[in-house]
Amino acid sequence: MSLLLTGLDDYLLSSLPPRDAVLSRMEAEAARRRIPIVGPAVGRLLAQYARLIGARRVFELGSAIGYSTIWLARAAGPDGHVFYTDGSEENAAEARRNVEEAGVADRVTILVGDALTRLDETDGEFDLIFNDVDKEGYPDVLRRAVPRLRVGGLLVTDNVLWDGRLRLPPCEDDAETAAIREFNRLCYAHPDLETTIIPLRDGVSVARRLR
Repeated sequence: MSLLLTGLDDYLLSSLPPRDAVLSRMEAEAARRRIPIVGPAVGRLLAQYARLIGARRVFELGSAIGYSTIWLARAAGPDGHVFYTDGSEENAAEARRNVEEAGVADRVTILVGDALTRLDETDGEFDLIFNDVDKEGYPDVLRRAVPRLRVGGLLVTDNVLWDGRLRLPPCEDDAETAAIREFNRLCYAHPDLETTIIPLRDGVSVARRLR
């Protein structure tokens, strides 16, 4: 559920340019099958940031059926590369079909298994890391992903406002909410990060590595 007022959220979505046939089909299927995807507003945000920093190497932590993968791969361009990760073989197989249909399969590597383990196994620095793993893992993502960013690179994280549950007193937190709260605190306190939380959809954190 969006944190925005329903009418305002509807307005933002209706204002977006139409997506192509592949993304439109994936949006419809995600809604029908209740598959969590970032949606078109956040997809455009990811693509815009990737283009702004000239991202060529991108790592996704949690990619589901490859919706955000396509946005990022198109933004990275023909010389870019995106590493997709998901713990589900079924999701990965579906994502492979989707990136092929979208025409970006040649710039996407599909990795199956624990996202952070796959990050550890992949050499090199990244221009952008997108974090959308299970929420209890968010603090660990921060500790392990930031050293893998180049200076000036971005760690972009979805769901950091968590359907408004962060408004409740911390004593009422469940494990997921507590982990997101701690992740946000760590991002803002990190001496090597410049962080902003954007209240779009379910909240998107953008953290730039300073040094």
